[in-house]
Amino acid sequence: MASVADPGMQYAHCEANDGCALAFQTSLPLGGPDARYRRCVLLLHGFSGSSAYFARNFAALRGRFWVVAPDMRGHGNSGRPRGGYHVARLAADLRDLVAHLRAACPDVDVAVVPVGCSIGAAVLWTYVELFGRADFAGVAFVDQAPLQDRSPFGAWDAGRAHRGCYDEATTLAAQRAWIDDAAAAHRDLVRSCLGYRHEPEPGDGVSDEQARRDEEFFTRISARCDGEWLARLLADHTRYDHREAVELITVPTLVMAGRRTGCFPLEGMRETVRRVEAARPGLGLAKMSVFDSGHWLFYEEPERFNREIAEFVDSCSR
Repeated sequence: MASVADPGMQYAHCEANDGCALAFQTSLPLGGPDARYRRCVLLLHGFSGSSAYFARNFAALRGRFWVVAPDMRGHGNSGRPRGGYHVARLAADLRDLVAHLRAACPDVDVAVVPVGCSIGAAVLWTYVELFGRADFAGVAFVDQAPLQDRSPFGAWDAGRAHRGCYDEATTLAAQRAWIDDAAAAHRDLVRSCLGYRHEPEPGDGVSDEQARRDEEFFTRISARCDGEWLARLLADHTRYDHREAVELITVPTLVMAGRRTGCFPLEGMRETVRRVEAARPGLGLAKMSVFDSGHWLFYEEPERFNREIAEFVDSCSR
C-alpha cells in the first residue's frame, strides 16, 4: 500500500531514464509564482528508508524553502525494478529528478541544496563524480563516511570504516540477515541508528512508549522494501570508495555527524571535510557539526538539524 504524504507535503512523480517511476514529496506544487521555489532543499533518505524519515523536518523547512524529498527506487512509493541496486543508478535517478524539478520551474533560477543522509550521501558523491557539481549550490552529508569497507589504500582501518559492515565476511553476514530474517534486521537497524538506543545516557528522557513508537515508525518503513534487493544494494554501497570523488566538490559543504552513531567513527566522517579543504585550501568550503545523537540525528535532534540546514542554505544562496 502506498504511503500518504506528510502534513503540508504532497506526493508527485517523475520517470527515470529506464522507465522506473520515482515518487517524491514536495512542499509546493510544481510550477508557480512562490518565491520559495528559488531555494530547494532536497532531503535524501538512507538505506531501507523513505521520504517519511523527515516527518520532523518538513514543517520547519517548508516555511522558507521549497522542500523536496524523494523515495529512492526500491523504497517508499517509488518503483520496484528487479535490477538497479547500485549507487550509480540512484545517482542517475537523482539527476532525472533534478532535471524534472527545473523543467517544472523554467522561469526560476533554482538553487538546489541536497542533504544526503547515510546512503543518500553516497548518492551525492557519485552524482558529483559522474555529472559534476553544477546542479548544486551547496551539499550536506549526514552521518556517512566516504568508504564503508576497510581498505589498505589510505590507511582506512577500523578507526574510519563502518563499524559493522566493513569487509567480505561482515557484508555477507549482513546480506544474509536482510534476506533470512528481515524483521530482525529492521530492529537491529533501529538499535544502531538511534543514539539513545545504541549508546544510552542518563539524560536522554525517552520513555519506553516513545522508544516503542520510534521502533515501529522505522521498522514499518523498512518493511516496505524487498530484503534481497536491499542486500544487493548493500554490497555495492559497502564497496564503493568515494574518497577521490569528494575532492571534486567545489561548493560549500556541511558534514553532520552523530556523536552516538552506531555506524561510523567520527574520523571517518571528518574525512569529507579534510578532502574538500585539501583540494581547495584556504577557501573554507567545508565544516563539520557533531550532534549529541545517532545516525538518524535529523529525527533525534530535529530543531537543531532544521536550524543548521536553514543557516547552511542561507549561506549557499546569498
